[in-house]
Amino acid sequence: MHLDKARSYSDLRQSLSRRDRSLREKVMSLEDAADLITDGQSVGIGGSMMSRTPMAMIWQLIRSGRSDLVCSRSITTSEGDLLLGSGLSNHIITSWFSQGIMWGISKVMREHIESGRARYDEWSHLAIGMRFRAGAMGVPFMPMRPMLGSDVLGSRPEAQVIDCPFTGEKILLVPALNPDVAIIHVHSCDAYGNARIEGLQFMDIDLAMAADKVILTTERIISNDQIRRAPDQTKIPFFCVDAVVEVPFGAAPHECYGVYEPMMNHLDAYARKVNSDPISGMKSYLDEYIHAPRSWNDYLNLIGLEEVLSAAQRGRSLHND
Repeated sequence: MHLDKARSYSDLRQSLSRRDRSLREKVMSLEDAADLITDGQSVGIGGSMMSRTPMAMIWQLIRSGRSDLVCSRSITTSEGDLLLGSGLSNHIITSWFSQGIMWGISKVMREHIESGRARYDEWSHLAIGMRFRAGAMGVPFMPMRPMLGSDVLGSRPEAQVIDCPFTGEKILLVPALNPDVAIIHVHSCDAYGNARIEGLQFMDIDLAMAADKVILTTERIISNDQIRRAPDQTKIPFFCVDAVVEVPFGAAPHECYGVYEPMMNHLDAYARKVNSDPISGMKSYLDEYIHAPRSWNDYLNLIGLEEVLSAAQRGRSLHND
C-alpha cells in the first residue's frame, strides 16, 4: 500500500470491522506467518536499532521469496541491508539507516539508494513515532514542531506546514502511518497474542494498533493464566494480533533486552563481508546464512553456539543482584 498519504477514517473503520478480533489461538510456524504477507505490502517493523528486531521473521520472508515491500521502522540497522540486498524491500521509511554505531553508514543502503534501485524516505525520529501514533488513533495526521528547523523537512513533501488555528504559530502536520502488516518481536506472549515487552517498548504499541495485521514472534509462549495474574504487564493485547510464532533467539544477531545481547563477532564479520563489496558480499551472506540453513536453529548454529551462549549470559546479567 502507498504510504505517502494518510488513509481515510472510513477506510480504517472498514478494515477494522473485517478483522477477526476473537479470543482464539494463533500459534503457527514462521512459514505460515510469512504467508500472511504478500508482495508489495507495507510492513512496519518493531523494535529499534539493534533491539528486538524481528530477525527470524525477516529471515523467513527472504527465504519465502517476498519482494517489493514498503518497510517502515523507527531506526534501521543491518536488517535494512538484508531488506534491500535480498529484494525483500525496495522502499525504506525510517529516521536513521546505518549498520550500527560501530560500523557507520551502510554501504549496502548507499549502493541501492544512489543507484536508484530503491527508495529511502528519511524522517525525524519523533516524526516516525508521531506517524505511528496517528495511525493508532485513527486520525489522519499529528501536529509537531521538530523538523520545522531541519533540512529533512525539505525532502518530505508529504508533511504540511500550517498556521495553527489556536495560536497562529507555524506547526507541522505529519501524515498517519498505517502499515498493512506489523512484525514485532516480544519477550513473551500467550497463544492468543497477549504480549509482554520488557525494557523499552519503543513505538511497538502504536505500531500494533496502527497496522491492519500483526505478526508476533516471541522468545517464549506462556500460559494465559500467567497473563491474567499480571494484566498490567500486557503491552500488546490479543485483539490486535493475527499470528504468534515462538522463536527463541528470534532477534539474533541483534539483542533482546534481559535475554541476550548483540552477537558482536557475527555482526563484525557481517560488516566486513558486505562493506568489502555491497553486492557480492551481500549475496555471499544471503547464500550462507539465509538460504542455506534448513531452519532457524541451523542459522543459530552457523552463528555459533559459543557466541549465542555468551550473548545470553551477558543479557541475563542485567538481572543479577
